[in-house]
Amino acid sequence: MIRLEKFNRADYTALISWVDSPETLMQVAGYTLQFPLTEEQLDQSLQDPHRYPFKVVDVASGEYIGYAEIYVTPSVARLGRIIIGSKHFRGRGLGHALVGNLVAYCFDTLQQTVIDLNVFDWNISAIKCYQKMGFTMNPAKNSIRELNGVTWTVLNMILHKPTADSS
Repeated sequence: MIRLEKFNRADYTALISWVDSPETLMQVAGYTLQFPLTEEQLDQSLQDPHRYPFKVVDVASGEYIGYAEIYVTPSVARLGRIIIGSKHFRGRGLGHALVGNLVAYCFDTLQQTVIDLNVFDWNISAIKCYQKMGFTMNPAKNSIRELNGVTWTVLNMILHKPTADSS
């Protein structure tokens, strides 16, 4: 279905084109980047050694269709900046495959034991996708964001690596 590949400067143009409004940027990156998204912002963000950026590639066509990141802190690996940018590929269940690949990378490659992510409360399809992957609500870390006079509620979800005795 999809595979993760290393994201690099040659991939910037497509990502920037997908982030076509302040609302899309808020959904993808919160307050951390400013609209319009620029190559300079991406350069600065991706210099952080704790950030693992990926381009999402459709296996069948080889097309670059999305973007996602893992940000590793001492206590948690955070999934973020997730977007299926190519509208043609949205609504096909690729989010589930993408999150599955990110979770496997966190647990298997990065040897992390806790993963979290933030999602807006109105993004029901994403919440359901994350719940199918085993994420649960972490209400202690909920917050709000404002954009153009509208308040958005941010939900935090968490996933712990299964242990041998939890199976």
